[in-house]
Amino acid sequence: MCSEEPTLTFKKSSIPWVRKGGVFVFDVLTVGAIAHDLEQDALDGRVQRIGMVDPLTVAMEIYARGKRRGFTASADAEKPRALFMDAMPSIDPNLITPFGLLLRKYVRGGILVGVEQPPLERMIRLTIAKRQIALEDDRGKKRKGVEEPVTPEEDDLAEDDIWAADDVVKVDLIIEIMGRHSNLVLVGEDGIVMESAKRVTAQMSRVRTILPRKPYTLPPVPDKPDPRALTSAGVESLLRGAKPETKVADLLVRGLRSISPQIGREAAFRLLGDTAATIEQIAPEQTRDLARTVRGLYEPMLTGAWDPHVYERDDAVVAYAALAFDSLAVDAEAVKVSSISEAIALSLDAGSGIKADSPKEHAQRRQRLIEAIDVAIGRVEGRLRSFREQHAKTAELEKLRTWGETIYAYLWQIQPGDTELVVEGERIPLDPSLSPKDVAQEYFERYRKAQKAGDQLPERIAENETERDYLLQLRLQASQADGFLAIEQLRQEFEEHTGGRQLVGEKHPQRGKKAQPKRVSPLIDLNGNMLYVGRSGKENEMVTFDIGGPNDTWLHARGVPGSHVIVRWVRPDDESEETIETAAAIAAYYSGSRESGTVEVDVAKRRDVRKIKGGGPGMVTYRNEYTIPVRPMSEADLIAAKRLMPKGS
Repeated sequence: MCSEEPTLTFKKSSIPWVRKGGVFVFDVLTVGAIAHDLEQDALDGRVQRIGMVDPLTVAMEIYARGKRRGFTASADAEKPRALFMDAMPSIDPNLITPFGLLLRKYVRGGILVGVEQPPLERMIRLTIAKRQIALEDDRGKKRKGVEEPVTPEEDDLAEDDIWAADDVVKVDLIIEIMGRHSNLVLVGEDGIVMESAKRVTAQMSRVRTILPRKPYTLPPVPDKPDPRALTSAGVESLLRGAKPETKVADLLVRGLRSISPQIGREAAFRLLGDTAATIEQIAPEQTRDLARTVRGLYEPMLTGAWDPHVYERDDAVVAYAALAFDSLAVDAEAVKVSSISEAIALSLDAGSGIKADSPKEHAQRRQRLIEAIDVAIGRVEGRLRSFREQHAKTAELEKLRTWGETIYAYLWQIQPGDTELVVEGERIPLDPSLSPKDVAQEYFERYRKAQKAGDQLPERIAENETERDYLLQLRLQASQADGFLAIEQLRQEFEEHTGGRQLVGEKHPQRGKKAQPKRVSPLIDLNGNMLYVGRSGKENEMVTFDIGGPNDTWLHARGVPGSHVIVRWVRPDDESEETIETAAAIAAYYSGSRESGTVEVDVAKRRDVRKIKGGGPGMVTYRNEYTIPVRPMSEADLIAAKRLMPKGS
C-alpha cells in the first residue's frame, strides 16, 4: 500500500445515458433502500386499501405512524418498480384477477408485521398478518376465512389487537424486481404459492416455476463471491487470468454476485477516477483499496445509512442512485432527495417532466381534452353554417342589380310617393322618402357590397372546412391516445393551434415545461422495410415531410381522419404489395373507421403529397393516388400474423 492517498484525475464518465437518454437501475442497493424505508415507515402499519392499477401493478394504502401513505409495486417487464407515494394511485375497480381477489381477501385490513430483503436479492418480502373471523351459518356450524371489513374506527388499532382474534393468518407478498423476470407473488404460511401476477410454467422456465399450489423457491444463488465480504485475495483471484484490456466494471459484474453495471462503474471510478478503467491500470497495492471500495458500497445494507440522489442534465432527471455516486456526478448535477422513492418517482418519466398516472386519471384527462376539442369543433361548424347560408344568398345578388337597372329604365313611370314598381309581374320595393334615382343607387351599392363579401366566402368556407377536418383528426387521435405523454402532447398541440384560448382545465405537470415529442420508431416488416406511423398532427407532419423521402410510399384512410403512414423501402426498385397491404392495414386501424370490417386506404408517392397552406399540423392534399380495401389490423395482430417483426427483435 502507498503511504499517501493517490491523486486521481477524473475523466469524463462513460455513462450510457448519452445514447439511451437516462440510467435508471433497480439494482440490489435500490431495493435495499426501499426495504429500509418500508421497515422504518410502514412496519406495524395497517393495509387500509389494496387493488390493481393494471394486471401487473398493485397499489396499497398503509396507515402507520399516524399517517396514510401509498405503496406501489409493479412486475412490468419494461418498468418494474416498488416505491412509496404521497397518496395511493387510483386503482381500476373493473380489473378483476385471481391475484387481485386474493390480495383483497388476505392483505386488505391486515398488519404489516415483517419486511425482509433476502440476501443480495432484488426482492422484498412483506409479511402481513390478518385475523379471519369465525362466524356461524344458519345451521350453527362455524365457517372460517370470512374477511372482516376495515372500519374508520380501526385506523388507530394497535397491532396487538390482532392476536385476540379467533385465527390469525399470515401471508407473504413477495415483490421480485428482476427486469423481465419481475413478478408479484402471494405465498401462504406453508410456503406454497397462492397466486402471482405472472404465472411461470415449466415450459417457460426449467429453473424456477411460479404456479398456485406449488412450493415457492428463491432464485438459484449464483456461484460467485459475496461482494460484502470481498478481500484483497478475492480481488487478486478475479484479476488472475483476466485480459489486461478488460474493464474493471465488467470484471466486477461478471465475477461477483449482485453487482449491477452501475455499481461496477462506481467502484472503478472511486478507485481509478474513470468508469471505463481497465484492470491493467490497477497497481498491485490497490487490490485492498478495490476490495474496501466494493464493500463500502454495500455497507448501507447493514447500517441503513442510505443517501439517495437524482442526477439532472438540462433540467431533466437522467439517473438516480441509493447512494451519492461520484461517477454520475461528473456528467450531471447531483441533487439530494429525501428518499429513494422520491428519486424513483422523479425518474419514472425522465425527460418529459410528467409523472406516471393511473389508467383512471388517463381516461379523465383524455375525456377533458376531447370535450374541449368538441367545443372548438362546434364553433367551427357554427361558422361554416353561417358562411354557407351567406353563400346560398349570393344567388339573389343579381336581383339587386336588376332592380336598380329596371328603376332607371322606368323612371318616367314612377310617381312621387310610390312604394313599389310593378314590371312584368315583378314587384320592386321603393322608398317613398327617396327619389327613384337614389333608390336605384342604393340597390347598386348593396349589390357591390354583397358581391365583394361573396367573393371571399368560398375561401372562408374552405379554411373552416380544413380547420374542422384538423380538429376531427385531433379528436380521433385523442380518443386513441394511450398514456399520459401521448395525451399531453395532443393537449399541447391543441392549445398551440387555438392560441391558448381553449385550455383543457387541468393543472399542468410543470409550468413552463412541455412534453417533448417522442421520436417516431419504425415498425419493421419481414422484408426489412420500415413503416412509420403518426399518432398526432405533429407526428403526421414529421412522418410525412421529415422522415419520408420523395420516393417513399404514403398511405391514409380515405375520407376519414387518421394517421399518416410512410413506408421507407429497403430497395426502392423492389416495392412489395404485401408491405403496402400491411401499411394500409395499420393506416385503417389508426383511422376513424377502425371498427369497420373493410376500409378504403389511399396510396400515393410521398412526392405527390403537399401541405395545406394555413392548415393545422399534418393537413395535406395529394394526387395520383390509388385506393385499396383492407381490414384494419393492430401491430400486435400483424406481428401474430407474421407480417411484422416483433418489437426489439
